[in-house]
Amino acid sequence: MSMDFVIKEKVVLASSSPSRKMLLERAGVDFEVIVSGVDESVPEHFTPAQTVEELSARKAEAVAPLCGGRPVIAADSVVSIDNMILGKPEDDEAAKRMLRRLSGRTHEIYTGVCLLAKGKKKVFHCVTQVKFYELSDEEIAAYVAMGESRGRAGSYGIEGIGVVLVESIAGDYSNIVGLPVAETLRRLRGLL
Repeated sequence: MSMDFVIKEKVVLASSSPSRKMLLERAGVDFEVIVSGVDESVPEHFTPAQTVEELSARKAEAVAPLCGGRPVIAADSVVSIDNMILGKPEDDEAAKRMLRRLSGRTHEIYTGVCLLAKGKKKVFHCVTQVKFYELSDEEIAAYVAMGESRGRAGSYGIEGIGVVLVESIAGDYSNIVGLPVAETLRRLRGLL
């Protein structure tokens, strides 16, 4: 098998997400992390797609001056249901409320990606649908007590124990984890 699809240049990941780092490592990408620390507030009327595209672009542009011309990958993900964005829960009670809302229903994961390479910029987003099993209050409480909900959009992580909450997915699995890896690397190759 030809390995022409592997990115040969060292890239910069503008994210502190352990999940995104894991995905790029598994894909064999040589990268360095530079965290942007940008303001992540957006106007309330923004759709999930606009939100993730705007925030990924902000992150990429914030770190670009620190990268010495190396390609930059920045991403931002949100969970959306009922036309609402579910962010990271502020506490365990908020996590339980979010999981109750997701229980037995289908929600969307939007990930926006901004790529900067050779003076070019590409911004896009990917959407994956996730259907949860019907969850009892006991199951929700037990999952939240494990601590995996903390710091996670939508209050769960599919690459962890949260995988047992998921009945089905439609779309790119890696997008749920935090970065549509194949799409990202294909588009980055196009810029290089």
